[in-house]
Amino acid sequence: MDEEQARRIGDRLRSARRQRGMSLRTLAGLAGVSVGYLSMVENGRRLLDRSSLITAFAEALQIAPSELTGQPFAPADPRSSEAHEAIPALRLALMGVTMAAPPDRRPPEAPVAVLAERVERANRLYHAAEYGTLAAKLPALLADLHAAAETADGIARHELLRLLADAYHPGCTLLLKNLGYTDLAFIAVTRAAEAIAELDDPVYFALSGFFHTHVLMAVGSPAEALAQATAAANTLQAHLTSPDAYALLGELHLISATCLTQDRKRSGKTRTEEVRGHLTEAADLADRTGETRAWHLNFGPTNVGIHHVSLNTDLGLHGEAVQARDGVRPETLAEAPGRQAAFHADLGRSLTHLRGREAEAVAALLTAEQIAPQRIHANAPVRNTVEYLADRQLPTRAARDLRGLAHRIGLSL
Repeated sequence: MDEEQARRIGDRLRSARRQRGMSLRTLAGLAGVSVGYLSMVENGRRLLDRSSLITAFAEALQIAPSELTGQPFAPADPRSSEAHEAIPALRLALMGVTMAAPPDRRPPEAPVAVLAERVERANRLYHAAEYGTLAAKLPALLADLHAAAETADGIARHELLRLLADAYHPGCTLLLKNLGYTDLAFIAVTRAAEAIAELDDPVYFALSGFFHTHVLMAVGSPAEALAQATAAANTLQAHLTSPDAYALLGELHLISATCLTQDRKRSGKTRTEEVRGHLTEAADLADRTGETRAWHLNFGPTNVGIHHVSLNTDLGLHGEAVQARDGVRPETLAEAPGRQAAFHADLGRSLTHLRGREAEAVAALLTAEQIAPQRIHANAPVRNTVEYLADRQLPTRAARDLRGLAHRIGLSL
């Protein structure tokens, strides 16, 4: 790997370590890796693409993982540019609108059903990974919902509060998390919690905990994230009164498993056992619920199968991740291209680590990009994987395809 590639992958880590005044040995000890491994990462000879290791280094350095991954990235395609260009307006909307200080605007004349359809469309745009279009629409949608809720009361107000929660997540919270704006994602999930507090509904409290878990993971706090998910699941256990509640419990098991893959304080064996326990619980719940769209999410057997691949990838069990793809049909989630793309991207990441499977890895990454380009272009592990593959001996066609992907992501190889 040449010096330029080494600088892209390892310099941010080396710079952060030196700014903290840490030796290689100190940081390696805190992160639970060998000095040799850390040295190779800093010198670009090893790929840092596992979220658990990124989180471990970030925690040891007391920085956000985004400072190591480089998110948010400068987009290379116009559609990704649209998303980032819309962020300033969305930032102002999130900062300026609260339940205590609603927007200074008249409530929309449209009925609640029209607002509900706008919320549904926003979440469809998120799952389609149409980030630019979604980011541009969110400020007006949030302002209209707040203005409508301000003048409503009784049952109508509660209906609007639920719509506010649905608008803030996942379409807003996870959009901002995926684009790398974790501070804004935290504001969004906090705004949702303000609306939910008035509802006094334990299931919605659990839903708020689910999205708070996502944000805590994004800022590099897997232990706190797991505690949040566990508390939400415990609350929900006493209120399993509908199929949607069972679907939410399944989502909480999946997010708990994801937290565990990043918790370097547990041994690898312990993490693997606990992850598998949560996957088993989620699979049992998915058998009960079938495929669902509850909470504007995608819980069901297909999403559990997708998580089998992603969780094994993050645990470093790459052979098992590739085997886990058998029987998974991500195209079942026709309305969620983002989840389909995540499946192929994680499969590509695992194939990268298996000798002789590099060309398959490139093909999987290209499939992911074709399905949801904006999501893939903003994905830090994918970027690092592309950089790593660029230094491997690839068949001519795979090498050419990889260079094209790198160009579209914004990497100069």
